[in-house]
Amino acid sequence: MQEISGFASYMLILLVGTGVFLTFRLRFLPIRKLGYAIKLAFSKKHKNKKQAGDISAFQALMTSLAATIGTANIAGVATAIAIGGPGAVFWMWITAVFGMATKFSECVLAVKYREKGENGSMRGGPMYALEKGLGAKRLGRFLAVLFCVFTITASFGIGNMAQANSVSGAAKAAFGLDPLAVGIMLSVMCGLVILGGIKTIAKFASKVVPLMGGLYILAGLIVIALNADKIGEGLANIFRAAFSGQAATGAFAGASTIAAMRYGVARGVFSNEAGLGSAPIAAAAAKTDHPVRQGLVSMTGTFFDTLIICTITALVIACTGTWEQADAMGNALTGAPLTIAAFCAGLSDIGGYVVTIGLMLFAFTSILGWSYYGEKSLEYLVRSERAAIIYRVLFCIVVIVGAVFPLEFVWNFADTANVLMAVPNLICLLALSGVVVRETDDYRRNMYKNQGKTTKK
Repeated sequence: MQEISGFASYMLILLVGTGVFLTFRLRFLPIRKLGYAIKLAFSKKHKNKKQAGDISAFQALMTSLAATIGTANIAGVATAIAIGGPGAVFWMWITAVFGMATKFSECVLAVKYREKGENGSMRGGPMYALEKGLGAKRLGRFLAVLFCVFTITASFGIGNMAQANSVSGAAKAAFGLDPLAVGIMLSVMCGLVILGGIKTIAKFASKVVPLMGGLYILAGLIVIALNADKIGEGLANIFRAAFSGQAATGAFAGASTIAAMRYGVARGVFSNEAGLGSAPIAAAAAKTDHPVRQGLVSMTGTFFDTLIICTITALVIACTGTWEQADAMGNALTGAPLTIAAFCAGLSDIGGYVVTIGLMLFAFTSILGWSYYGEKSLEYLVRSERAAIIYRVLFCIVVIVGAVFPLEFVWNFADTANVLMAVPNLICLLALSGVVVRETDDYRRNMYKNQGKTTKK
């Protein structure tokens, strides 16, 4: 994680502020109905109904999680703790709690304003909500185009090259594999999945994401259990440092409360992507009978990504005390090395392999999820689904480039594009928040009428 710029800091305030606004406007529904939403996410009750959409609600959730669960959950959390102190974890939690309302709202709008494409497949997301929902059509179209340009840029950068480079770097460090060979292998694997479109991506994600997430969580829980006597101390450090300021040894010692807040919020926002507008693109493809139903399912992604997986990483680091360790040069451990050190402290060498393999799998699924986001954004710009094939082939080729070359400039530029995606999306959320409230009220009325068997009029 790099130093947070002034622009990024303002964007973080806007992202979290929008989440707070939506949470209050929805009368805390995302928090109150979290249990119900998790039940919906894993329910097969509506699986056989003839509903508009390309993939199941669960597959749409797993596709969005495939893109959001990445190296940030392992390396990003560790760096936030190393720079902002353990208190950063507290602010990460706060961000996730309000982020559920943001994720819920943007996915509700994505399903409401989605449309059928040339071949009958669904397409939607912030770009369609902006064009159809805003009263000012020219402004809506302009903002929609901006969103798509930023999304495509980010898909090739942080969604492709940065992830491919993470995989090749981990493979070289752990197994001594040549980056070019890893890049070619990744490209082929990526092609086998994404060339089949959203149905193939969703099918793959629905199998791999629960498996890899489950294994990582299991390993983390084992480490925490082995250090059960330190859980209280670890949690105390998190809450105490959230307001008093406490960072790791080394260059960042003595971090302030502001640092804990900034890096904790940044990690939460950029981990679950609530407000960035990416997840709604996958949500729009879901088979559902009401926008709110998919909104509820989609918002659980924020819960699983940040409040579960990121928290597991944070607690392993806090319980093992490795956040205070330094390397042989006296520099504080940060990023993936810090997480690896924490897991190794509890599981020996096995812990290191779990984190390394987890990094590689998380990064690969992120590539798959972002390929779909970029593809749909390009389709919107050119108004043709034929461009999807060209995009998919080019996307696979770029994977090789990312695996071989450390394109720092490209990553930084794409990271900025990722942040800029949020601007038109947040405008959309704030302008159409009334629509979200009305859809939510409609869903609630129908749910009560049908005793939980919700059907949209």
